Amino acid sequence: MLFNTTFRKIFGLILGIILLLLLMCASLIYGYAETNVVTVVKAFTNFNGSNEHIIVYNVRLPRALIAAVVGASLAIAGAIMQALTKNPLASPSIFGINAGAGFFVVVAVSVFYVNSYQTYTWLAFAGAAFTAFLVYFVGSLGREGLTPMKLTLAGAAMAALFSSLTQGLLVVNEAALDQVLFWLAGSIQGRKMESLYTVLPYILPAILISLFFAQKINVLTMGEDVAKGLGQRTGLLKITGALIVIILGGGAVAVAGPIAFIGIVIPHFSRFLVGNDYRWILPYCIVLGGSLLVFADILARLVVMPEEVPVGVMTAIIGTPFFVYIARRGFGN
Repeated sequence: MLFNTTFRKIFGLILGIILLLLLMCASLIYGYAETNVVTVVKAFTNFNGSNEHIIVYNVRLPRALIAAVVGASLAIAGAIMQALTKNPLASPSIFGINAGAGFFVVVAVSVFYVNSYQTYTWLAFAGAAFTAFLVYFVGSLGREGLTPMKLTLAGAAMAALFSSLTQGLLVVNEAALDQVLFWLAGSIQGRKMESLYTVLPYILPAILISLFFAQKINVLTMGEDVAKGLGQRTGLLKITGALIVIILGGGAVAVAGPIAFIGIVIPHFSRFLVGNDYRWILPYCIVLGGSLLVFADILARLVVMPEEVPVGVMTAIIGTPFFVYIARRGFGN
């Protein structure tokens, strides 16, 4: 634990907020179109309809805000999943939540030709919930019952299944492939504020509720028997946690597609900074998860300019070494 006093934790959180704001400012400045700080400031204080101002206000601002919200959502979802399952590899991507939500959206696009953000959101929630149920059910089968390793294997199996079904649908429907291919790789390019407005009424309450339940999560991580002995209704807490994960994971997929590794990397990094107290882990997940995705989005638009890499590719490049390290440490290899 790097920050071992309350003062240091507060100071670190303030630094994280400043980092997030600086990265969001950088996201407004840097890209294919050349702009600078003065241009960005004038776009908000003296908008004149120029191409530069339109790009800043209508293109880059939504990207920065969406990246911050999606990154925070995935990080909190991963932290809660790891607490509830006692599995260091738990995250919406590894447990197939992202793949299931994405599959439901692709079915809507390729079969029913849906193009409504509101419909995408509800379908992503349904896909996330259905996948979570399948992973829990499959992971519970067998004599030993539910174990972290079986949950991981069940999640990987569901992720592979829904990814394969998604690819199969797109093979037989090339028109849908053109529409969702970039989104499936995880991307916030071209996203409008409308998409954020659609999911924010669900994501924001879920984040606030997760912060309210942080102390109860602390008790639950001490063991279910201990939690019950202290009067905690563990079943209700687990259901609430599962609903929060479904809303955050499904909402993130609806806006940005299946973005991997943030839900694994950020919770572990937050624990490294502040220890195992979820009253601090979750706020750190908000600022660090948002910061990581905004940073990855900046890199995504710069590395092969004038072309752009899906932000999901950048998070995979950043997150894969951490995933390997956590997998080896978490399962004692």
